[in-house]
Amino acid sequence: MAAVDSFQLLYAEISRSCSGYYEALAVVGAVYAASRAVVLLRDCCGLVRVHFLPRLKPRRKLSQRFGAWAVCYGASEPVATAYAEELARNGVSIVLVAQNPASVRDTAASLSQNYGVETVVVLADFSVDPAAGKLVQDAVRGRDVGFLVTSVDECGAPPRPLAEASEQDLLDLLNRNVAGATLLARLLLPGMAARGRGAVVNISPGGCCRPTPGRAALAAAAGFMERLSTALQLEYGSRGVFIQSLTPLQISSSRRPTWRASWLVPKPDVYARHAVSTLGVSNRTTGYWPHTLQLGLMRKIPEWIWLLGSHVFIS
Repeated sequence: MAAVDSFQLLYAEISRSCSGYYEALAVVGAVYAASRAVVLLRDCCGLVRVHFLPRLKPRRKLSQRFGAWAVCYGASEPVATAYAEELARNGVSIVLVAQNPASVRDTAASLSQNYGVETVVVLADFSVDPAAGKLVQDAVRGRDVGFLVTSVDECGAPPRPLAEASEQDLLDLLNRNVAGATLLARLLLPGMAARGRGAVVNISPGGCCRPTPGRAALAAAAGFMERLSTALQLEYGSRGVFIQSLTPLQISSSRRPTWRASWLVPKPDVYARHAVSTLGVSNRTTGYWPHTLQLGLMRKIPEWIWLLGSHVFIS
């Protein structure tokens, strides 16, 4: 009994001496929990502001807010094609810029027939023709161009280490995505700034936000597009031009037959409808709210776990 009594007395004495530390730890824990709650509330409000409110409240026509014509570069990509169709559905005429005429002529005819807008097809390949920008400049002369939409061409090639890719393939990828997007922005931005309105939308794969084996060049091009968008917003945002970086995740298309359409993997037209609604609202977004949730979770994963999973599933 004496041992029990002495233990209880010792415990009581220790509790009294440490009570100040317990209170301090309780305060720290409460502050941390409150800060995480504030961050969660901020993220939820941001999600609603970007992805839901713009689709609920009436807004002016896109052609009145930004301009009557849109230049879509990388028009053979399913996402870019769907984005162009959504703009056409809103009454915006389209200039389709692609290197393969067969891939866009049917799209141009379909847009004109279904939505009653004008369409122009420009065959320009920035990977082989230094004068490709001149072809686009001639096509847009005298037109009220209010949109420039560029999409990173993923090429559909299987993942492989950088050293195993041919020099020509790498040059083509970088010229199409990096040089093409930059030169077109340089060509069209002065006119937008002079009119005090316009939008530049750069679409790049959101999955490249984390390192992925076999995708070094593609990830570099996607990162460049994001940084280019940020820099252009600083340069031209105050002059009435809205710059947006779209980073979608998986999108179902004929190029990705294994990606079946679902809530998390939308069809291109569903994605485009959501993405266009974010114009003028957010400079950097996935364009589709389930992807925003996914991307937020991806960024919480420690990099070593991400790399381990990438090696396991890709190899």
